[in-house]
Amino acid sequence: MTYVVFFAILLLITLLGSYLVIENNRRKAVEAKKKLFNARVTEVTNNLKAKLNEFSDAKILRPKYIARTQVIASNFFVVQPHTDENLLYLEGIIESLISTISSELAKTYVTGERDALAEKLDYFVADLPQTGIAYNHGFYREILPSLIKILQSPELQNNDNEDYSNATEQTEITPPISPPKIDTQEINLA
Repeated sequence: MTYVVFFAILLLITLLGSYLVIENNRRKAVEAKKKLFNARVTEVTNNLKAKLNEFSDAKILRPKYIARTQVIASNFFVVQPHTDENLLYLEGIIESLISTISSELAKTYVTGERDALAEKLDYFVADLPQTGIAYNHGFYREILPSLIKILQSPELQNNDNEDYSNATEQTEITPPISPPKIDTQEINLA
């Protein structure tokens, strides 16, 4: 009988030790996931900050508006849950904002209308919410994308490009030719 009690106690100690090891590993995995999540949020915020500083140096964004624009990234998780889907959306919307402003800046090198872009950015910043609670799901899903679209100007037209685009529209698109099939039995590798 004492052997049964001894083995039962030994089994309970082994089970308890296994549980503690598994629970410790689970906690470490959760902490690692949180660190990775926070690192991605920090990366998005720092990327936006760096780009906004570049836009300020290019004289299209006033230095006093950098903090107001950077709030777009830093207030994203104020009233929204910390989920991977939301983080992916934040990364996408910030990338959309940066690429839109960058492409508009590139257009100003051709058109010379840098002041018009700076004015659009002034209006963009003025339309941003004043309070952190206003940076909610509706703002990021509906208002911000429309504000980004307002920043966009019509594509530049080039007469040579128009002729090329008209010519390509008139030509018939043919499927690519597939390479000939090679019979692997006929190939001698000796």
